[in-house]
Amino acid sequence: MYRLAHGEPYLGVLASQLDGEPTQSEIRLRGGVTIAVHPASYRTVRGRTILACIADETAYWRDETSALPDIETYRAVMPSLASVKGLWIGIGSPYRKVGLLFAKHRDHYGVKGDDVLVVQGNSCTFNPTLDAGMIAQAERDDPEAAASEWHALFRSDLASLLDDAVIDASVGHGRPLELLPRLGTSYHCFVDASAGRHDAFSIAIGHVEHERFTCDLIRGTRPPFDPGTVAGEYAALAKEYRCRRIIGDAYAGEWVAGAFKDAGLIYETSPLPKSGLYIEAVAWFNRGAVRIPEHPTLLRELRLLERRVHRSGKDSVDHPRNGSDDLANALLGALHLAVKASQRPRAKIGFGAGYGPIRWQTLGEEPEPTRIRLVHVDELGNELTADQIHAIRHFKLPHRRGLGDEDG
Repeated sequence: MYRLAHGEPYLGVLASQLDGEPTQSEIRLRGGVTIAVHPASYRTVRGRTILACIADETAYWRDETSALPDIETYRAVMPSLASVKGLWIGIGSPYRKVGLLFAKHRDHYGVKGDDVLVVQGNSCTFNPTLDAGMIAQAERDDPEAAASEWHALFRSDLASLLDDAVIDASVGHGRPLELLPRLGTSYHCFVDASAGRHDAFSIAIGHVEHERFTCDLIRGTRPPFDPGTVAGEYAALAKEYRCRRIIGDAYAGEWVAGAFKDAGLIYETSPLPKSGLYIEAVAWFNRGAVRIPEHPTLLRELRLLERRVHRSGKDSVDHPRNGSDDLANALLGALHLAVKASQRPRAKIGFGAGYGPIRWQTLGEEPEPTRIRLVHVDELGNELTADQIHAIRHFKLPHRRGLGDEDG
């Protein structure tokens, strides 16, 4: 800020109006006016009287508790500007077709007589000194990214994976953040492991009942941490929900499998890559068959997931630049496991006295029958034929008496 007040010729007029020496973040002027640089935060900007607010690169703002911090900050600033009829000035490069920059462009660009002015132009128009060769190389390397970065065009290859309304409809408002395990319910566990340096180490446990997935537990441990200790804690959680296997993404560290093995569990790598897990989950969210806790970080990660259409026609999904998806990955991985298990033919145990009616019990319950007959049945309780039993055994589905889980 000192250079701004003293070094730039066209701003040197500020020197005669200074009230004390400038600091790294503020220039104080006579009359009680302050020119200040602040982080973009909708929390700390409130309660001020603002003459003008210049917001830089709003399309790339990130916040741990909000999916759209640019809109939240804009709403927080407007009352501070209103008292003095102050001015909001937004400057930035377009990115996804979402957020404040896109909304202002969509609603006001090219509208005559509007009180909001939107100016759009490529980088060379605003700065003719830029190297045209460098821009041309960027266009050859990634045309979509170059169109956004250098030509001020919103990206057409990026879209939100899930609509906000769909995510909101899946939230179980008022339910506990974690649900206790229940007898007779088959749970499935997925982890997004981390070595404890950058990403969070996350776990999700859920089940499917009546064709609806419920996330019973989701946790994330943020760095720094000892990954072995966290793996041990998560293994204990998985055992509480009777999960004998833990599935995770293709994390490179061999210690992941070893840490869970030491805790008495089996760790396996998911056969589906992350993008496959995400895309598969869309149909379940869209039909309202997912129930998740009101977890702010999880909801923010779900809202920010980006679906990218490549020139080959294949879609991929990932978090945005400087974002994260650790909890989302664990959740959608657990959803995949639970859905896959629910779609298999399942074996049940029938209990009866003599030749009387059979009382069906889910695996793991402990009734007190006088006589036991073990049979295989379909989802409706109908006894399977020999050919159907052979198919079950061919797919290695559980069929032994006393087997506690249905995940094989």
